[in-house]
Amino acid sequence: MWSSGRRVLHDALAASVRSLSLTPAQNTVVVERWWKVPLSKIGSPPRLHPRRHRIYKVVEDTKRAPSEKMELILTQTVPKLGGRGDTVFVKKSIGRNKLLPQGLAVYSSPENKQMFEEELRLLREGRPEDRIQTRTAQMTLDFLKRSKLQINKMPSEEFQLTKEVVCRQFLKKLGVVVPPHALTLPFEPIKELGDYWCEVTVNGINTVRVPMSLMPYEDPSASYQRQMKRQKQQQEAAAAQTAAAAEADEVLMEAVSDAAVEAEAGKDSVIQAGQDSASAEASAAQETISDTQTTQDTTAPPSDSPKKD
Repeated sequence: MWSSGRRVLHDALAASVRSLSLTPAQNTVVVERWWKVPLSKIGSPPRLHPRRHRIYKVVEDTKRAPSEKMELILTQTVPKLGGRGDTVFVKKSIGRNKLLPQGLAVYSSPENKQMFEEELRLLREGRPEDRIQTRTAQMTLDFLKRSKLQINKMPSEEFQLTKEVVCRQFLKKLGVVVPPHALTLPFEPIKELGDYWCEVTVNGINTVRVPMSLMPYEDPSASYQRQMKRQKQQQEAAAAQTAAAAEADEVLMEAVSDAAVEAEAGKDSVIQAGQDSASAEASAAQETISDTQTTQDTTAPPSDSPKKD
């Protein structure tokens, strides 16, 4: 009895050890010899070449092996990843550290898959007010909110904007497929140039208003482009000539104003010089008069008084 129990325990331990030995350890490298070792005689060691049998090739590198991704089902819309009910494959670090702890995803078990499939079916078949937008529809709404549609008017006099024309322009200019029943125009048809708007309903749930402009006709041919280029060059040349003429007029006005200032300064200097010369002449005449008086006083005749002996 005791021996049989020991035998069973020994077999169980041997099986566990064998299973552990067959499990590859982490961060290990599995290699094998490049050159096979030849068989040796019974009871004798194998004959190893000193250099040839020491060359190995890598069979498996568990440290640098690509890690398996985790399959999850999103419970909420995650930017750049998916929407509610989408099955995604992410790194284990992202799934365990961000998505699962924050409740953004659950494991993709058969029960969860069935639950989200049933939810998606009910949303598609349920009432419009109970529906929610898918991730693609939400991205379409965000794109339309920051977009503007510009339509070039055709040269025909009978050209007019209708729902079919606007839908084709949406596909051509913005790359968005808009069915006619999901488009609403302010009035129809539109013939005059100007700025308008249109409303686009996505999946019958949300409606976004998109600005729309009807522009003049532009011929995409090469001759028309050359003509527009020549007109643009002529306009630029005319603007440059106008700027040069204005600059020349400013320079001329500055020169005239400088000349006027210099003339005023010269006139003031001439007047000052005349005043200085007049004052100099007046002082000279005054000095002459005073000299004449002094001479007359010194050369005056003797008085008539009697001379004493």
